[in-house]
Amino acid sequence: MTTAQTQAQAQTLPKHYTELCDLMHAKGTLGSVMALVSWDQETYMPAGGAKARADQSSLLARLMHGQATNPRIGELLDQCQADNDLNDPNSEHGPNIREMRRDYDKATKLPSDLVANLAKAQSQAQDIWKVARTNNDFPSFIPALTTVMDLTKEKASCLMSDEHNELYDALLGEYEPGSTADEIEAVFTPLRDRLSAFIAELKDNGTPPKVDFLHQEIAVEKQHAFGKAVTAAFGFDYSKGRLDTTTHPFCSGFAAGDTRMTTRYSPNNFPDAIGSTMHECGHGLYEQGLPKATGLFGTPLTSAISLGIHESQSRMWENMVGRSKAFWTWALPLANKHFDGAFKDIDLDTFTKAMNTATPSFIRVESDESTYNLHVMLRFELERAMLRGDLAIKDLPEAWNTKFKDFLGLDVPDDATGCLQDVHWSFGLVGYFPTYTLGNLNAAQMWETINEQIPDLDTQIAAGEFGALLKWTRENIHQHGRRYTASETIERATGKPLGADPLMRHLESRVRPAYGL
Repeated sequence: MTTAQTQAQAQTLPKHYTELCDLMHAKGTLGSVMALVSWDQETYMPAGGAKARADQSSLLARLMHGQATNPRIGELLDQCQADNDLNDPNSEHGPNIREMRRDYDKATKLPSDLVANLAKAQSQAQDIWKVARTNNDFPSFIPALTTVMDLTKEKASCLMSDEHNELYDALLGEYEPGSTADEIEAVFTPLRDRLSAFIAELKDNGTPPKVDFLHQEIAVEKQHAFGKAVTAAFGFDYSKGRLDTTTHPFCSGFAAGDTRMTTRYSPNNFPDAIGSTMHECGHGLYEQGLPKATGLFGTPLTSAISLGIHESQSRMWENMVGRSKAFWTWALPLANKHFDGAFKDIDLDTFTKAMNTATPSFIRVESDESTYNLHVMLRFELERAMLRGDLAIKDLPEAWNTKFKDFLGLDVPDDATGCLQDVHWSFGLVGYFPTYTLGNLNAAQMWETINEQIPDLDTQIAAGEFGALLKWTRENIHQHGRRYTASETIERATGKPLGADPLMRHLESRVRPAYGL
């Protein structure tokens, strides 16, 4: 008897529900194998394994799709939905069944050949992208990206429903269920105007803080040790996870007891490394906080709500915590200990100001809090245009450079620092980028509520005590899985619908003082 059956029997749940949960457990287990294969490709797989890995990924994707579309799941869902005792929205079963139905209906719209072909194309494109980025060679990436985008369009066509206005909506729904491109645009346009005005004010009236000391050379192994010390203090359990390096940082939560974070290092760009590490730790804490250790592993109640909520956790720890004066009160002495006194002559105020600059730059993952969202908005507009057919892939560099100049005022020097910098499109992750800004909005709104409910939070952080903050996220976000929608989650946690004002208040409170305003 499986864990799910034992637990269900104790609760005297009907067989059609326990069998359904067992099938979800098997699907989730295979999904964790697929995620492990992908993690290995991004970390330790030798370059020569790319072709075989593409075949492995294609086969696993086909097997996963077969499990997700198993007709028996449909039969059991019908029985569960007809069982009034199981559909109480206030129980754990009702939301679980609701979300399993949504997943099943989506999966059954996709042909298995398309799923397998897309997985293979993504795996191949991923390695081609790595070489193209290294060599600043966008033309070599065009065929692979074209294949992935064509298959992604086909996928979007299959997923279209009456609630979607365009192909982009169908893909966005994979990451942020219920959202549409028009709604995202309605949020992004006024936010972009407010951010642009804020950045212009800083440039015209402020005095940029001193930052040169952040770019002294620090050995990678010392940065790694510091990052592990910080993330362990945050609450990441290294007996159930690890931290490795990759080209583009990410985090994967495979199953209970196995969460993998990755980061990257530059000897003379310490803020990039520690920022990426804290960011991925936020994701890792969420993954470790989901109730995966229960017999319901593989069901929606043990997975994340949306990427916008997931991203809120990473941005909170990276920015709200990691750029604060309270954090560096504790972390600066720790950094000096790890880095042999590299910042011993830098006072706390100077260091904190340097961590809160607003300077347009080329690389999204290295950008500051104030300009970051402009990078996201640029990508949103470009991928939406590609999906509509308004932008040919061969014209992507020119479109990128033009829009980058318009948004951030910089002339892009080459494609490696331009349209080749992100791995997402090689994976076919269209509709993913907007969730980064949604995450920032969610994080800022949560942060205001957290500080209201934990009035001495700064004092705790300054002492290196992060338990109360982690407890709040565990209770208000992590433990619920997909019980609530993203909008319901943010309103339950903060008492109001999502808005942009908390983010702007946060930026102004941090960045204005850094510029003497």
